[in-house]
Amino acid sequence: MTTCTKTTIIQKISEKNNQPPSEAKDTLETLLEIMKSTLASGEDIMISGFGKFQVNEKSPRKGRNPATGEDMMLKKRRIVTFKCSGGLRDRVNEKL
Repeated sequence: MTTCTKTTIIQKISEKNNQPPSEAKDTLETLLEIMKSTLASGEDIMISGFGKFQVNEKSPRKGRNPATGEDMMLKKRRIVTFKCSGGLRDRVNEKL
C-alpha cells in the first residue's frame, strides 16, 4: 500500500484541471490554510460526500510518563477527529 502525499495530490489536481503544477499547488495550499484556520478557531468542517472534521475538547486528566512511570497531570486540549461519510465508507470498502 502506498501513501498519497501533498506532491501527488498537486500532480493529480494539475492533470485533472489541465493547469500548471504551481497553480494546483496554490489551490491546495489555500484549501489547507482555510481548513487549518477554521479548525483552529474551534469550528467543524463538513464536506458533503467526504466527511466531517470535528474539534473535540479533552478535559485535564491524570497520566503517566511512559519512560519514568511518574504520575503527571495532562492539560486540557483540543483534538481533531474525522468521521467519513457513508458514501466514502462504501467506496473504500467496495473492493473487499
